[in-house]
Amino acid sequence: MARSSDPTLVLDHNTERAPWLQTFRDFVFSFASNKGAVLGLLVMIVLVAVALLAPLLAPHPPAQQFRDALLVPPSWTENGRSAYLLGTDAVGRDILSRLIFGARYSLYVGSLVVTIALAGGVIIGTLSGYVGGKLDTAIMRIMDVILAFPSLLLALVLVAMLGPGLTNAMIAIAIVLQPHFARLARAAVLNEKSREYVTAMRVGGAGHFRLMFVTILPNCLSPLVVQATLSFSTAILDAAALGFLGMGAQPPSPEWGTMLAEAREFILRAWWVVTFPGLAILITVLSINLIGDGLRDTLDPKLRKG
Repeated sequence: MARSSDPTLVLDHNTERAPWLQTFRDFVFSFASNKGAVLGLLVMIVLVAVALLAPLLAPHPPAQQFRDALLVPPSWTENGRSAYLLGTDAVGRDILSRLIFGARYSLYVGSLVVTIALAGGVIIGTLSGYVGGKLDTAIMRIMDVILAFPSLLLALVLVAMLGPGLTNAMIAIAIVLQPHFARLARAAVLNEKSREYVTAMRVGGAGHFRLMFVTILPNCLSPLVVQATLSFSTAILDAAALGFLGMGAQPPSPEWGTMLAEAREFILRAWWVVTFPGLAILITVLSINLIGDGLRDTLDPKLRKG
């Protein structure tokens, strides 16, 4: 019998053999229909590429000082040669180079903070929701106490206790963000643990660890993924705020918040030293939030269009 040449039949046959392929296609098509999310994703891809290729893209080393070019405004050429595209700061460092290398700090902070907060929050929330009882009550009250404080103020207090520095700032931000993941994980586990598939696994002799982290947790990942994306932008903002207050990354690190702190006294006579780091933070956080909104609309069936 001749084999069918209809590509639709072949695609449907492959989809039946691999259900995850259809799920992945639906996810991609749904996410791609959100133009804002796609734009945010493109910006993030460019940002990641810039961070990875920083030594090749930056015109100068981030800490190199040009004593004959203090607070030079942005310009394309100067005396027939290439000038400083985004100007220089008060000690003659090229702002464009520092912004490019600063992208590494932002991605590093966001990735590490979200990883720590997600891991800790998921473990705590899963245990709380699965075990219940007094343990659940005690854990949730602790989370409520942490959430009762303004996040930036609590992070500032923690950094003051641990000492200024980027590492301590990341630890403080991770602690502040952890309750959000814990509460989400707990709510999802409470919703899932009474379902039939969990009961079947329990009757089949599955242990508590397997039930929590192999059976239940994979079905609770959608809200956690969205929260992780949005927390990424929060971590970048909080790290920049702590750097601006002198409690985060310390000079001469080309971290965007630190760059803003160093430029405070030159706002009126050198607009570029604060404008470009501020725009870098704005664009990065906005793109991540757009991605988070797209993921939320895609992963939540109630919000999915069509």
